[in-house]
Amino acid sequence: MLTIEQNDLVTLTGRNTAGGELMRRYWQPAALTEELPSDRPVKYIKLMGEDLVLFKDDQGRYGLVGRHCSHRGVDLCFGRLEDGGLRCPLHGWLFDIEGKCLEQPAEPPGSNFHTKINHLSYPCTERNGIVFAYLGPFEEGAEPPALPEFDCFVAPNEFTFAFKGLMECNWLQALEVGIDPAHASFLHRFFEDEDTADGYGKQFRAATADDAVAPTKILREHPCPNIEVEETDYGLRIFALRDLDEASTHVRITNMMFPNAIIIPMSHDMTITQWHVPIDDETCYWYAIFSAFDEKVNKEAMRQQRLETYSLPDYRSKRNKSNNYGFDADEQRSQTYTGMGMDINIHDQWAVESIGARQDRTTEHLGASDKAIIANRRMLLQAIESVQLGKSPPMFQTNGMSAIVQNPIAIDTIAISASWQSDWQDNDLARRNKSAWAAKP
Repeated sequence: MLTIEQNDLVTLTGRNTAGGELMRRYWQPAALTEELPSDRPVKYIKLMGEDLVLFKDDQGRYGLVGRHCSHRGVDLCFGRLEDGGLRCPLHGWLFDIEGKCLEQPAEPPGSNFHTKINHLSYPCTERNGIVFAYLGPFEEGAEPPALPEFDCFVAPNEFTFAFKGLMECNWLQALEVGIDPAHASFLHRFFEDEDTADGYGKQFRAATADDAVAPTKILREHPCPNIEVEETDYGLRIFALRDLDEASTHVRITNMMFPNAIIIPMSHDMTITQWHVPIDDETCYWYAIFSAFDEKVNKEAMRQQRLETYSLPDYRSKRNKSNNYGFDADEQRSQTYTGMGMDINIHDQWAVESIGARQDRTTEHLGASDKAIIANRRMLLQAIESVQLGKSPPMFQTNGMSAIVQNPIAIDTIAISASWQSDWQDNDLARRNKSAWAAKP
């Protein structure tokens, strides 16, 4: 368990908080590209407690600026997209994507007042359907740190699909369910297995490796995995090992990408890179990029699957705390462990929201199966201390460092028990060798 002071350090992310200063040193998803209307690409964004406006200028560049005009504080969400920037409707001040004030048409001719205005702005970049923003420090005139070379960033767009979902809880409890391998055997238990041929786009439904073994069957019948955790340059590599018989082992490898992302297997040939992004200290979004190694992603099919569960424009789940997550006692008796439907995202949402808007970690009793959560909290506290001392935290990127976090492996596969430590790497190499785009180790 953590002390009250430690819990505050790892959960509070507003400006001038120790955790917030750490989180701002990493690129964070700000919005899906689909959220910006094509006829007027301007959108209000709240990110780590900051009120911001995301827009796309007439050159196709993304800008993320403070919501309130530097002149009189009016709302720039209603600004005019014109003349290379976002223009305030009150007095016509024009701001570009870097926060420079280009024009002040109501000021006297020849005035240089506009050159003295430095409106709040953050660098943005778009990758495979998500606009990322960097809210941290970097030297004036220099480029912000490089994005890591994750598979989801390297993959061509047609091999990826991006989506998001709202969670009414603190970002850290949303992350922690993703680095807890033991929960899947209970929270995501199904009493009947679907045909794996119908599992496209559904986690734990597609076949493991090249056989017809249903992951739901493996999770149900082997509820006590051997969990191993390795510290890496990028965070943590987490192994969940389930012995199927004397000769074979189910190997599931997930990665905690410091500080708030995970890379997990969706199926043998698809991975999910998922960020847990604070809106404020009591709400967050998960953002995900699904990356396929073998075939181009059927984006429409995956989108329609998720729209059955989530409503737009806020990406709120249709099953939520207001309707008890659709809980059905008959279903709990006969179909699912939770009685909350077939979408595992809803199961996770119930788990992390039921803890409270911001979990009190002083009352926990962690066990051996929580070793990844314990390791991650230790890493977080050490990183916060490093930033407070003026040092670089883990995985802090510069433009010359991105190669250290290339394609961390996330895989769900069957291995020979005696050689599982090499088999999972061989199985990953095999799928990369078949892929048209994937980088080799």
